[in-house]
Amino acid sequence: MENIKAIGFDLFNTLIVIEPDTLVRAMERMIKSLINSGFSIDEESYKHDYRDAASLYVAKSRNDGIETHNSIWVSHVFNSYGMEIEPTDERISIAVDEYFMAFYDRVSLIPDTLETLSLLKKDYSLGLLSNFTHAPAAREILQRTKLESLFDTIIISGEAGYRKPHPHVFNKLARGLNVKNEYILFTGDDPEPDIHGASRAGMNPVWFTYTLENSMPVIKGTIHSEIHTPFVDVPKAASWREFLHLLEG
Repeated sequence: MENIKAIGFDLFNTLIVIEPDTLVRAMERMIKSLINSGFSIDEESYKHDYRDAASLYVAKSRNDGIETHNSIWVSHVFNSYGMEIEPTDERISIAVDEYFMAFYDRVSLIPDTLETLSLLKKDYSLGLLSNFTHAPAAREILQRTKLESLFDTIIISGEAGYRKPHPHVFNKLARGLNVKNEYILFTGDDPEPDIHGASRAGMNPVWFTYTLENSMPVIKGTIHSEIHTPFVDVPKAASWREFLHLLEG
C-alpha cells in the first residue's frame, strides 16, 4: 500500500484474545469483593442487573461517543436497589479492580503478533487505539503481553473520554503518531468501531478477521459482542502473514 506512513491497531481480538470464561470469572471476583465490603446482594439478581446496566450505558456510548465506566454500572445497580452509592465509592473501585484482575491470566497474543509488530516498527510509526473502559487494566495487559514498548502512541478510551467510532479518538491517534489521517492504516476486527470509524475519520481501514475465521468467541473488554460484515468494501486479513502481504501490494 502506497503512501502509508503509520499503522494503528485495535487491541482485543486484533492483537490479543481472552479465554471464553473470563467474564464469568471476573463477575465472581466482583461479587466476592462487594460482599467482603459489606454489601448484601443476591448474586444471581446482581449479575442480571449488572449486565442490563452495562448494556444500557454502552448503548448510550455508541450513540454519543462518550466513554462509560464499570463503576457507573455498579452504582446504577445499587441505586436501583434504593442504595445511594456513588461511582466514586472506594468499595466500588476495589470491586472493579478485582473484576479486571480476572483478565490478566486469561489473555494471550494472537500468533505472530510480537514478531509482526517488531518488523513493522522498522518502517512505520505504530499506534494503539482501544475501546476499554478501565484504562489501568488495559495498561497492565499491555505490559504483561510486552506490547506497550512497540507503540509510539497508545490511546485508551477510558483515558481519552471518548470511544471508537467517534472521530475524537482517531484524530487523537493521528496527533500522537504525528501523521495525517490519510496516511494511516487502521487495523481492527469490529466493523462499526474499527472499520467504519477509521473510514469516517479519513483513515485506511483493514478488517482483521482472525477471530472470525477461527470461530472464536468475541469479547470486547467487558461485554460479549457480535461481529457483522462491514458496509464498506475494505481489504481484510485473517493472519499477520496475510496482513503483511496486503502491505506489500
